[in-house]
Formats: sequence, structure tokens, C-alpha cells
Amino acid sequence: MKNVLAVYALWHREILRFSRQRNRLFGAMGQPLLFWIFFGSGFSGSFRPQGGALSYPQFFYPGILLMVILFTALFANFSLIEDRKEGFLQGAWVSPVARWTLVFGKVLGAATLALFQAALFLGLAPFVSISLSTGVILKVCLALACVAIALSALGFALAWKMDSIQGFHAIMMLLFLPMWFLSGAFFPIENVPAWMRMLIQVNPLTYALSWIKHSLWGEAAVSWASALPMAPSVGWSLFFMSMAFFIAVRRAKKY
Repeated sequence: MKNVLAVYALWHREILRFSRQRNRLFGAMGQPLLFWIFFGSGFSGSFRPQGGALSYPQFFYPGILLMVILFTALFANFSLIEDRKEGFLQGAWVSPVARWTLVFGKVLGAATLALFQAALFLGLAPFVSISLSTGVILKVCLALACVAIALSALGFALAWKMDSIQGFHAIMMLLFLPMWFLSGAFFPIENVPAWMRMLIQVNPLTYALSWIKHSLWGEAAVSWASALPMAPSVGWSLFFMSMAFFIAVRRAKKY
């Protein structure tokens, strides 16, 4: 029971911290919104993806949901570095609870914030004529929740080794933005060069975006992604969570 309470306390701490730093909401949603407005408008007259079945703003919309998750996962894990500098992390690590509670509580808090902000962005779908039924919303939120856990766990694993927020930000942007570009968020990926196709196939966000598009329109981003696009995403989420646990426990001796 004390482990469950520890997870809740860490999760609740992340939510409280977010509520007191509301500028994080604008930071995580502002850039994706600007991307959607400017690129969506700029390419709408000259780029008709998928044989013209969708407008470019509609095509770009799932990728923007993914970007909201990405930026929130990035910003939320800044707190891990701050907690280390303030001594909170060391105190939590030696407390009489299981070590997995620290990892799970922090990742769950970051994932909750990411899902919350992406869910807010769902409210903009009608502006580009994307209809959202209750069933579609639930399926999209399930996909977003899985992606949020995966990216939050990956961010945790990387932040655990970092001593500088600036360094963590640089590494995350260097890693996350190429992953986002190669997911099919920005352009169709069916007919890309062979070398790029290899990168796309090993990119976790490719399958995450495919799941989101499958939830919205009943079809995956690419035909080869998966007949069940949620399976690879769930697998990547479990992998990144395991990696976060492993890295945290391995470096425990420093605390």
C-alpha cells in the first residue's frame, strides 16, 4: 500500500507543479499550434496527400497531436534534473519504498500532463472538418496515452543521466525532432528512398502516428506499419519503461 501511495504522491507533485507553472501549457502547445497554422496553410494549396482524400491541414493534424505529446514529455522531465539539484531525488531514492515507485510516479505524472494537453488540442479538430465521435475520441486518447507513456519514459531515461537542463534540452531536440519528421507527420512516407525507409521502420513514432491515424480514419499511416498498429506502440512503451527502470536502478549507487 505504501508503494501505491508513493506513486500517487509523486504523480500528484507533478500535477501541482504544472498547475503553478501555467506558462508550460503555452510552451508545449504554442509551437505545435504555430506549426499547424503556418505549415498547414502554406502547403494546403500545393500539397494534397493521399490522392487528395485529405487536405494538408487534416493530414498534418495527427502529427501535431504527436508533437504536443513530444514537447510535454520534454518539458515535464526538466523537473527530474531540478529535483536532483534540490536534493529531492536523493531523499526519495533512499526512502523506505520500492525503487520502481520513483520511476513510475514521475513517468505517470509526465504522461498525464502530455495526455491532458493533447486532449485539449483535440478540440481544434472541427476547425479542419475532422469529425470526432465519442468512440473516435476514446480510441485516439488511448493511442495518445500509450505514446505519452513511451516518450515520458524515454525522456526520464535520458534525463536521469543529465546534470544540465540545457544539455538535456539539446539532446532531446536532437533526438525527438528527427523522430517526429521521420514518423510520417510532415509528409507521406510510402515512397521515400530506401535509406530513409529503413530509418522510418525502426522509428517508434512511425507506429504511434499510424495508431493515431488508424483511430481517426480507420487506416494506418503506411500499409506496412501493422494490421494492428497499437501492438508496436505498446511494445515500444514497455521497452522504454523497462529502460527507464534499468537506468535508474543501475545508477542508484550514486544516491
